[in-house]
Amino acid sequence: MTAASASALLEMRHISKQFHGVKALADVNLVVGHGEIHAVVGENGAGKSTLMKVLSGVYPHPEYGGDIVYDGQVQRFEGIRDSERHGIIIIHQELALVPLLSITQNLFLGHEPARFGVIDEITAHQRARALLQRVGLAEAPDTLVGTLGVGKQQLVEIAKALAKKVRLLILDEPTASLNDKDSEALLHLLLELKAQGVSCILISHKLNEIAKVADAITVLRDGSTITTLATRPGDPVSEDTIIRAMVGRDMASRYPLRTPAPGEVLFELRDWRACHPADAQREVVKGVNLTVRRGEIVGIAGLMGAGRTELAMSVFGRSWGQRISGEALLNGQPVDVSSVQKAQAAGLAYVTEDRKSLGLVLNESIAFNTTLAHLAGVSARGVLSEGAEFQVAGDFAQRLATRCAGVSQNVLHLSGGNQQKVVLAKWLFCAPSLLILDEPTRGIDVGAKFEIYSLMAQLAAEGLSILMISSEMPELLGMCDRLYVMNEGAMVAEMDAAEASQEKIMRAIVRAGV
Repeated sequence: MTAASASALLEMRHISKQFHGVKALADVNLVVGHGEIHAVVGENGAGKSTLMKVLSGVYPHPEYGGDIVYDGQVQRFEGIRDSERHGIIIIHQELALVPLLSITQNLFLGHEPARFGVIDEITAHQRARALLQRVGLAEAPDTLVGTLGVGKQQLVEIAKALAKKVRLLILDEPTASLNDKDSEALLHLLLELKAQGVSCILISHKLNEIAKVADAITVLRDGSTITTLATRPGDPVSEDTIIRAMVGRDMASRYPLRTPAPGEVLFELRDWRACHPADAQREVVKGVNLTVRRGEIVGIAGLMGAGRTELAMSVFGRSWGQRISGEALLNGQPVDVSSVQKAQAAGLAYVTEDRKSLGLVLNESIAFNTTLAHLAGVSARGVLSEGAEFQVAGDFAQRLATRCAGVSQNVLHLSGGNQQKVVLAKWLFCAPSLLILDEPTRGIDVGAKFEIYSLMAQLAAEGLSILMISSEMPELLGMCDRLYVMNEGAMVAEMDAAEASQEKIMRAIVRAGV
């Protein structure tokens, strides 16, 4: 067996992996140097997460083919604890923290400092404080993790990795749920760790962030290595070059061409208000008025914490909040949206921003999830027809080009983009009049994004009204006909998308906050 090159901390050679005869990885090669930030990109389903699970021991040898050469030696990791002993730590997109435990307890969970068989809380507290200082987190070590925002929880995860003496840190979509400020802080921390000799594998769909920090970019497509691109200071690899390698084609436009033709007002909110579920005196949604026309795509822009998701969930069956008031109208007539069942019956559908926790039953099949919100549509006299269920799911899988082994496949094993298609299919089967999309392309690659955008354009052309919430302003500007800007729970501006710009949106937010 040949040794790894002197500059390489890790070499993955000719890695292959199959699931039930379906090849997920085929001859993947990856080389990561000492103190290097190496980005791994590719469309959803390209094999990125599977490759990292092979590396971290989730899929132990001999469940995969090929060799993992680490520190010049071929390794056969038998599990996650085995890879962690070698300093390989993976932080998944869904953070593995215990909300009801303190920061200190989370940092040392499973390997607590102890003396004579008793946890040494003083030492743990001191070490925790030093680790938090290293990642730039000012919170006290005894702070409950559940009280922290997502950005700070990411820093706790990195501190947890440092507590395990990390040498190779794997981050899977670390900024997918972060605002711009928290994302910048996290990227800056990665550069600091790099200066300290820690290597990093960064999986992300945000190509602009990759360009800021990556020393090299490996592109995967259909389970194979396509190319590795070296970046140079002051001469980053262009996004178009990366996208061309990812999807195997040029994407002349990131958004489908549309000729909007909105009709009469379909949906309207008047003076809509909602208070925080834990504090009836704290108004989070403040007197919102909005309209959506038939066949129109309306966007809601705003910073994290502006109240956009709270607005959508309070409208969809009062899924969030208390002391909800105001009027919802459909086709000019008041409608009862006081429960999810009533909102759905009125013609509303809501695609949540958190598809894994709130949008899907991960351990169930595509067929089960596709029909879950409208079982009456696949039942006769109160008895579910499995044949009808499979027929409906199969039709939607074909229509949405869902990549799967079949509709009996569990959604847990689908890529993020294909999971999102199942969530969309679930609500489209209900034949709604208004489709509320909350961060519909979060954590999805550019190829899958275009497929979602194309579906939205087609649905709007067919007369469906769409209300879209997104933290990506280019996405809102590229897809929407009209935009509302929300800040601190209130609508502060309305503008036609053709006249809008990122600068105008930010100006509206800043002026409202003065």
